[in-house]
Amino acid sequence: METGTSKAPPRPLRVALAGVGTVGAGVVRLLDANARLIEARAGRAIRVVAVSARDRDKDRGVDLSPFAWCDDMTAMAARDDVDAVVELVGGADGPALTLARNAIAGGKALVTANKAMIAHHGLALGEAAEAAGVPLKFEAAVAGGIPIIKGLREGAAANAIDRVQGILNGTCNFILSTMEDTGRDFADVLAEAQAKGFAEADPTLDIEGIDAGHKLAILAAIAFGARLDLDHVSCEGIARVRAADIARARDLGFVIRLVGEADVEQSGSGGAARLLQRVRPCLVPRDHPLAHVDGPTNAVVAQGNYSGRLLFQGAGAGDGPTASAVVADLIDIARWAARNGSAGGDAGGETGGAFSIPVGALVAMAPAEPGERRGRTYIRFTVADRPGVLAEITAAMRDAEVSIESLIQQGEPDEAGEVLVAMVTHEGAERCVSEALRLLDGSASLTAAPLVMPILAA
Repeated sequence: METGTSKAPPRPLRVALAGVGTVGAGVVRLLDANARLIEARAGRAIRVVAVSARDRDKDRGVDLSPFAWCDDMTAMAARDDVDAVVELVGGADGPALTLARNAIAGGKALVTANKAMIAHHGLALGEAAEAAGVPLKFEAAVAGGIPIIKGLREGAAANAIDRVQGILNGTCNFILSTMEDTGRDFADVLAEAQAKGFAEADPTLDIEGIDAGHKLAILAAIAFGARLDLDHVSCEGIARVRAADIARARDLGFVIRLVGEADVEQSGSGGAARLLQRVRPCLVPRDHPLAHVDGPTNAVVAQGNYSGRLLFQGAGAGDGPTASAVVADLIDIARWAARNGSAGGDAGGETGGAFSIPVGALVAMAPAEPGERRGRTYIRFTVADRPGVLAEITAAMRDAEVSIESLIQQGEPDEAGEVLVAMVTHEGAERCVSEALRLLDGSASLTAAPLVMPILAA
């Protein structure tokens, strides 16, 4: 007869959850609904033990009574019954940052969906996590439920990434694709997005491209091994895009999307690498993968030198997709903990750190100058309806060595006597377009600043 003792099941990974809004409630629901599956894949159960939020009595559609309530979320990291802290409060600074620092200093694994905090403080948090030997995970901070960070850190780890392009803000994509489908103008569709919960009451971070800029900076660090450099992310928003621009783009075979794009160029023979990061509304060819991304969806295209083009697409926000990314990070932590016999495991796990490589190995790259970059451009002018205006515009283009492929003036003047004139340039250096606009700056013929949108290469 065989004798022996059975091995005790591993202790659950115990989680403190800060923020029980849409995403936090989704995390609670997901951990409950898929508990057996998650335990099987993580090698141990994952259980929330403590929660914190602003309003204790608010009905969130989930039962929080089994969990300890913490009025001060920043103190949750000091609890002895917590192995990992999930921060879903938001904000680059304030209580969210204090909680993150406290969690890492207290030897707790940290999971966050806070792109602003990572974009502003990710390097310091990453260094602290490495020193403390705990994981820092933020899959949900970029593109919601799309596993883009894991895809770049792990799936594409053998590749040198040449370029990252993405639709990184679901609010802007909903607005632009709805304008495309309905012919309505920006302000009307923005109000609908706010009514449906796709846009905040103050939508500035979304519609000015700032939210997408935070996400692009994070992706650039992971893709290129660059130190986070939010100060040199150029952001232009979509508030000036009109229904007429959407219609003219469609007639030319394009759609308009807010695109974040980053790449690295070498400065001369063997020179230092320079990083270009910018978020802009662009005309996207209909055969480009990003052209088919509609509604509040996100997508990222990464170009690997051996993998070729990789497309990641899915829901960029919402309780289910974002909770899925948060819990995926917790599953990774649970696996590492089981392997290392501790709550957190090592800071880098199998993938070298929060940004794929240790923070100290990330390279500080100078910002790239885009003037010599070549491409085609869409330019829309709002002009006074009077003789000589077109001649003035085309003369500036000639003097700046901009070659005009097509020029369109459609429709009657509006009530203010203004007309929209749109042109598409032949391929040329970006500095030439900039020079043409400088020559036209201050012209009495232009009643508003021109709208400039690059045309993405297919």
